[in-house]
Amino acid sequence: MAPFRIRTFGDPVLKRRAEEVTEIDGRIAHLAEDMHATMKEARGLGLAAPQVGVGRRLFVYEIGESGPRTMINPVMVESDGEWEHEEGCLSVPGLYFRIVRPKQVHIKGLDLDANPVSIEADELEATLYQHELDHLDGRLLLELLDHDQRKTAMRELRRRSESEGGAGGQSST
Repeated sequence: MAPFRIRTFGDPVLKRRAEEVTEIDGRIAHLAEDMHATMKEARGLGLAAPQVGVGRRLFVYEIGESGPRTMINPVMVESDGEWEHEEGCLSVPGLYFRIVRPKQVHIKGLDLDANPVSIEADELEATLYQHELDHLDGRLLLELLDHDQRKTAMRELRRRSESEGGAGGQSST
């Protein structure tokens, strides 16, 4: 069983900007470990702390053969190009949308040992970082949709909520 329940659309924690991590200690390492286990069980590529109810600027991810990674207090230094990809979100389970984002990004942050990290990425990996940064800023994937896509998504989310007896933002994936 996953250590955390993933917060879903409707949970107010997903709309708040996360606060900087001021001390990287054993609690942060334990949080990252539990977040990674939760992400793996949900079959995600990344998971931001607000998605598990923690308002801190960190996310975990695993893409390719890199193994589990943690990025603390990340910032996007630059971005370039354009790439369209079908994107989903563990906080909006089962819905996928064609989203256009910058193709290349350069992000900086810290690892669990407080060492500086600088990553240049493109396409899927760049999308992953941008998606998690959005969560840290209190922005969900739904906010990137055009008017018609958003209407369709909201209708589906309402339908699901009604069929689940109004569980709304409290359901887990």
